[in-house]
Amino acid sequence: MQHHAYSRLGSFGGAGAAAPSPPSSPRRAWGRKASAKGAGAGAGRGGGGAVRRVSRAVLAALLRRQAVFLFAPLLYVAAMLLYMGSISLDSVPRIISRPAPGSMYHSPQLYARLRADMDADNATDALATVWRHAYKGGVWQPCISNSTYGLPEPNGYIYVEANGGLNQQRTSICNAVAVAGFLNATLIIPNFHYHSIWRDPSKFSDIYDEDHFVQRLKNDVRVVDKVPEFIMERFSHNMSNVFNFKIKAWSPIEYYKDVVLPKLIEERLIRISPFANRLSFDAPPAVQRMRCLANFEALKFSKPITTLSDTLISRMREKSTENNGKYVAVHLRFEEDMVAFSCCVFDGGDEEKKELDVARERGWRGKFTRPGRVIRPGAIRMNGKCPLTPLEVGLMLGGMGFSNNTSIYLASGKIYKAEKNMAPLLEMFPLLQTKETLASEEELAPFKNFSSRMAAIDYSVCVHSEVFVTTQGGNFPHFLVGHRRYLYGGHSKTIKPDKRRLAVLFDSPRIGWKSLRRQLLNMRSHSDAKGIQMKRANESVYTFPCPDCMCRSNKPEHSSNKSEHSSNKSEQSKPIQAR
Repeated sequence: MQHHAYSRLGSFGGAGAAAPSPPSSPRRAWGRKASAKGAGAGAGRGGGGAVRRVSRAVLAALLRRQAVFLFAPLLYVAAMLLYMGSISLDSVPRIISRPAPGSMYHSPQLYARLRADMDADNATDALATVWRHAYKGGVWQPCISNSTYGLPEPNGYIYVEANGGLNQQRTSICNAVAVAGFLNATLIIPNFHYHSIWRDPSKFSDIYDEDHFVQRLKNDVRVVDKVPEFIMERFSHNMSNVFNFKIKAWSPIEYYKDVVLPKLIEERLIRISPFANRLSFDAPPAVQRMRCLANFEALKFSKPITTLSDTLISRMREKSTENNGKYVAVHLRFEEDMVAFSCCVFDGGDEEKKELDVARERGWRGKFTRPGRVIRPGAIRMNGKCPLTPLEVGLMLGGMGFSNNTSIYLASGKIYKAEKNMAPLLEMFPLLQTKETLASEEELAPFKNFSSRMAAIDYSVCVHSEVFVTTQGGNFPHFLVGHRRYLYGGHSKTIKPDKRRLAVLFDSPRIGWKSLRRQLLNMRSHSDAKGIQMKRANESVYTFPCPDCMCRSNKPEHSSNKSEHSSNKSEQSKPIQAR
């Protein structure tokens, strides 16, 4: 009976029948043996069907799950639409987008809110305590060595065209002196290239003392005012026939030795135009010495400029008697072209936008409207690239501790919307002066239509101030800072504000006067600490004259090093003799 029952269970293992679980061990061994073969075959067929059935079940479950996943987003969107339709839109919370800190011009609102506190806090005077930084290692002093040898026969003549404004031309002049000295060439007095932007037809002698320039350089470089006739005859008395080098910007001095010198010896006269920024910042000591000599010693402004400048300096000191003749000079770049070029937004609204769009198109046709050009005024302001307004200069100086009885000399061109923009600065500092207010119309008349001569007057008055404040980059402050270091023991006595930080401070809606003042005083202290800086690689000797143009004055061990350094300079300064 048992065997027959077992056989019937095994007979259900046909195709399409559900395979039952294997039975428990039989009670008798003989039943298992007798059915071993048949049971093995049935189990094989039943096992294959079971795998297929399980696979189909799993696949069906996955397909059902996939359908759910596919339709879930649609169901969610539908549910949200039904929900949104059932409530009032007024109750939906709104996401408010706020501008990034420092991206907006809110200085007028800040001034209106803090003005009373500023007026109440006017007891201190920063002019007496502004420069506290210890001269670590001692004061620096000029130490440009004098040449002790005669000049050999020159290799030829170099004629350069100095382009740009006053201080870009100054770069060309000093670099031309360095190159001419290095190549043992005679330098023709540089020609100033007339530019449509500056519109100044001034010649070298209109701005600089030509006789002093030639005399101061006579032991190092021959300088003449024109090319000799016998040389010009070779070129039919036409300078355009002279070979003109188109030299890449920031070329190393080795390029002049390897490429320019052979042509100079061959032609006896070469021309380099344009010449601004055509010599690398880094050069051998002999070349740096020539730059120092040209910039700090040989270049003096012409007699008319010096005379008026000295007069204005005296008048500024007379107006600063309460501060022992000390005054603050501020270089403010808020002319219309500067404001337009910055692409910054101020508080003039649509009218300001239209005016500056016109100014941009007039000065830089198509530059700011070309396809793909994206202008982000907020990002420009946050990066500290916007020119400081007169109001912001007043806030900054007041926060740095300068009282309203401080005499200020403002070096600037024509201020954009001057009547409106200058009013708050004059409220904060009523003793503010410009060259136009210090000088009479008759005194200014010979200079008025010459931008470079007017800039030279500003330069001179700023050099002799107790404090110089730079508000924007450019050649003017770069040269001026270096000149002040050369005159004042290596310390620039210059405040260079962190304009990124200023943008955030002036855009702070809740900042109080005490907090603002504390941070601005820290900024002033930072400028003091940075007053003495050594020139590093890829920096200009015209801005950082230490140690190429200056030496420490109070260390005995440096005196011997100084003379040794000077003699080394002399050895390296020997020009390349004619072949």
